[in-house]
Order: sequence, then structure tokens, then C-alpha cells
Amino acid sequence: MSRKRLITTILALVLVLGLAACASPSGTVDAGKEAELQAQIDALQAQLGEAQSASGDTAELEAQLEQLQAALEATQNPVVIEFWTTDNEEARVQVYEAVAARYMEANPGVEIRIVPIEEAGISQRISTAVAANRLPDIIRMGIERVAAFSADGLLDEEAAMATIQAIGEDDFRTGPLQMVVDPATGNYAALPFDGWIQALWYRQDVFDTLGLSAPVTWDEITSACETLPGNDDLLYGMTLGTDPGQNYPHQVFEQVAISNDAWPFDQAGNVTMDTPEMVAALDFYAGLQDCSLPGPQYWRGAREAYEYGQSGMLFYSTYIMDDLVDGSGLEAGGNVELAYTDLAARTGFAPSMEGPNGAASYGQLVTLSIMKGADPVAQDVVKFFMTGENYQEILALAPFGKVPVLESAVEEWKSASDYFANYPPETLEAIAAGYDSMQRWLFRPDYDATQRAVVGDIEGRLLIPQVISNIAIEGTMTPAEGAAWLQQQVESIYAERKAGS
Repeated sequence: MSRKRLITTILALVLVLGLAACASPSGTVDAGKEAELQAQIDALQAQLGEAQSASGDTAELEAQLEQLQAALEATQNPVVIEFWTTDNEEARVQVYEAVAARYMEANPGVEIRIVPIEEAGISQRISTAVAANRLPDIIRMGIERVAAFSADGLLDEEAAMATIQAIGEDDFRTGPLQMVVDPATGNYAALPFDGWIQALWYRQDVFDTLGLSAPVTWDEITSACETLPGNDDLLYGMTLGTDPGQNYPHQVFEQVAISNDAWPFDQAGNVTMDTPEMVAALDFYAGLQDCSLPGPQYWRGAREAYEYGQSGMLFYSTYIMDDLVDGSGLEAGGNVELAYTDLAARTGFAPSMEGPNGAASYGQLVTLSIMKGADPVAQDVVKFFMTGENYQEILALAPFGKVPVLESAVEEWKSASDYFANYPPETLEAIAAGYDSMQRWLFRPDYDATQRAVVGDIEGRLLIPQVISNIAIEGTMTPAEGAAWLQQQVESIYAERKAGS
């Protein structure tokens, strides 16, 4: 009997016997239930002995005993599903654990362990897990990791396909499903889960006072960055992503690069990290440091500097929108005290960037990836997390940063949060339509599976953040030298990938 079928049998038995499972905080069934099951086994064994002595029919009693023993074994040795999530803030982890607890309550033979992880460290943690032969069962992670992990044979594409079918393939929005297709196999490599679009958020009230245009073009962004300091107590034009250990700089830079038609590969499959367009993108990005908060920075510093009224612009995802109403959570506890109680109303939204050679919007799709070797129960756990109120509870953690991928979830999502009232309809419409307009190096249609894996490696190895830090903070590289280094690194990765394919 398979583990999944065994669990189904146990559930049916539990309902018959009225043994409602009571999960402890760790997910295991408490000792009282084990004792109750053992008592019933002892009583049934006594009945069986009497029936055997009387030469009676014992088939039904034997079947019941087998089921009870299986139930006891499952409570003592549950199927453990390890679920890594990049939703790692304490309040968010608690919601994941609450959803997991509901699953475990209904499935006493399963223990779900929610493990919060840092997004920037996924590749390193996976490498360690592979070396130890201890991969998790499920990972919540960005789409940029999927191609690389799939190429490395770490994802269970059959499990992803089966789970999408179980949820209902027709319910998934078309854009997100296309993003998770493995071009080498034509299969879905992971499940779309939620996503966001990136924007340059800016102090609309100060822009209006100074007569500044919305920061859309490179020139408008530079002009605003230089003009804002000293106005309305602003100290800096913006906070620029420069921390070499975080992928936040990559996310911002990629939009800059695409707006100048700078891509990792050309149509012929050649690496193009040192083109004039890429050099110009690095030069523009690093130049913004002149009017930005000093020192290595990533998303937390950028977010807090804007909330405190220290900087006038902020590259951030739509996750920021509830923080502009309540103040974001601080690492030490509590929330940021906003510079203005109506900061959201004072904030403008520029999702598109126009560079010298084009325009670009940037977005993220987050996936639930089922890993190779995962217990089949992982498929059912993923389905549970994407069903009904379970899914809505996850989306409600940050409704603007978690745009649903299921058509059936969109309407409830739109009305689920009071935060929606703080923003104009055009902003909400742009967010809801984000999957139709987002661009990524990873989504370029002419890239094959190996090239997409290399794009994932570029981000996973934090190559862009390292170069940006060297140019803008350390001053050890020029933009041209940084582009040359990137060219060398990506050519090496590409050669490794092609040799291994």
C-alpha cells in the first residue's frame, strides 16, 4: 500500500472511530491519541482472541485490527513534508504554519515543517542539501531559480504536472503557466503561486511642488535624484540597491538593462554581457549612487529610508503598498513610524521605465516547486495551500505583492483588503494586469532551456550585485570593466551548462 493510500485509509478509519486528531505545535499527534489507539488495539485483540477460541469468523475483526495498527504506526511515524518558504517574516511564517496545522489536523499521519529561508541564499542552501542528500519536499521560490534547478534535475516535473491538473489547469492564468514551462520537455516544471510587479515609487507631492516629471525616463530619474535632496526634509534622492549579498540590486538592474535593450544572449546564442548597451546600463545605474543613501543597501534599507521621509524615490515591488499605510515591520520588532500618516496618498507609481533603446516593466512570479524525491503527499499539500480560504490567507499577507495566479481567486482577492482603498483605481488595474506586461531576461521567448538556466545562475550567484557594488560602492571597477567581468563569468557558466546537457 502506498503512503498516500495508507493515509487515505487512516483518515476514513479515524472518521468511523470518531478519533478527531489533535495536533501538537510540532505537528505530531499527542500521546493521548496514541494511547487511545493502543487501547482500542488491545481491546480488539482481546475480541479477536475470543472469536478465534470460539472458531468464529474473524475476517472483519482482523481487517479492523490491521487498520488500527496502521493508524497507530502513522501517528508514531508520520510522513514529514519539509516546506521551505521565502515568505520568511515572522507574521507570514505563522500564517503558513496555521494553514499547515489545518492540513495536519485533517491528516494525522502527516507532519509539515515550515522552514523560513532567505531568498538570496537559496542556491547555496540547495547545494548543501544536495550534498547531504536531504532536499526539502517543497520550496516557495522565485521563477528565476526554476530553470536552473530543472536543468540540474532537482525538480519533479511529473509531480508539478499532476498537481496542476488536480487543482485545475484551466483555473490558472495563462501568463503564469507559460512562465513555468520547461522548454526542454514542454512540461510544467513548477506551480505558479503568486507574484508582483516592480515600480519606482516616488513622492508625488514633492514632485508636484518642484515641477518634476514622473520618473519614467533615465533622464527624468537622474534629474529627480539630483533635485530632491533638501526638499521637504529629504536627505537623498533615492536608496540604490548595492549590497553584493542580496538579489535586490539584480532585480532593479534587470529592468534598467531591458530598457536599454541589454540582454545576456543575442538571437544567435552568443553571450552579450559586455555590449555597449550593457555598459551604458551599468553606468546609469551606478551613477545614481551619487544622490543616494550611502553604503551597501538592499530592500530593507530602501524601504525604511522612504518610509522615514529620508529619500524621495524607491525601487520596490507592489509589496510596499500596505507598508505605506501601516509602516513596515522592523527587524527588532514593531513597525516603522511613517513620516506622514498619509504617505500612500503622497506616493506616485511608475511601473514602466524608458531607456535610450526601449521601455521595460519588471515583475516576479513566485512558484511552489516540488523537489525530486519528494513524498507524493507533497502534491496534496501544495493543492491544499492553493485551495479556497487557505490560498486567500496567504495572498492576504501582502495582497498587493501577491497577485493570484488562479482565476477563481481574483475577485475575492480584490475585495479582501482594506488597503485597496488607499490607492487610485488605475494603480490597482495596473497591478491586476501585471502578468500581461512584466518582462524578465528569463522570459525572452527565443532562449532555450540551457540559456534560461544560465540566466537563473546569473541571479542565483549574485553576479550583478557584485559588479554593482564594485562599481558604485568600492570603486574597484569601471562600468566597462564590470561588463567584461560579467562576460567572462557568464561565458564560463554557459560552457559548463552546455557541457553538462
